[in-house]
Amino acid sequence: MRGTFRSTISKRLVDCVGSLTGLVVLSPVIALVWLLVRYRLGSPVMFRQMRVGKGGHPFVLHKFRTMNDGRDSSGALLPDAVRLIPFGAWLRRLSLDELPQLWDVLRGDMSLVGPRPLPPQYLTRYTVEQRRRHMVKPGITGWAQVNGRNALTWEQKFEMDVWYVDNESLWLDIRILTMTMGQVIRGSGVSHSGHATMPEFLGSQERPRAEA
Repeated sequence: MRGTFRSTISKRLVDCVGSLTGLVVLSPVIALVWLLVRYRLGSPVMFRQMRVGKGGHPFVLHKFRTMNDGRDSSGALLPDAVRLIPFGAWLRRLSLDELPQLWDVLRGDMSLVGPRPLPPQYLTRYTVEQRRRHMVKPGITGWAQVNGRNALTWEQKFEMDVWYVDNESLWLDIRILTMTMGQVIRGSGVSHSGHATMPEFLGSQERPRAEA
């Protein structure tokens, strides 16, 4: 118990120092991206959406907008692939749209490293095993993000998320952060095959337990 408490304190300290340092050092980049998004997509510059954090608790996630508000004749939003502009795709490839989440980390809603936060409607679609991904804070980057990102299936992502929960450590976080730099430079795995990002997660079939 004491070891877990110390680990939690250490991770929070790293998150605070890392996010605050990132916000200060990257402030010129953040300001430039803000201006470019304002010019290319207009207002609002920020994309805010409810996501699920540790313990299944909701919070508001912040990102730079990468899509326009194109709608069909009935007023419904067009598919992501249609609304994602080339400039937005470029932001996503370099992960620049994720920079505002440093503020979410500083606030305590997220961590630098952890499973990616997903929409609340997915909560009822997880298997019991997949739901364990919410035992830790969601992260800007994670084990699944440095091992395929959106090129993976949902099931593969969740399996890696749960693996991270079972193996979480400061050294693993440092490894993931280091690997993330290479992932950003390569710009690979930004979208799933045939989609602008990822298809909606509709649920996985529970695997039957083997009899003893």
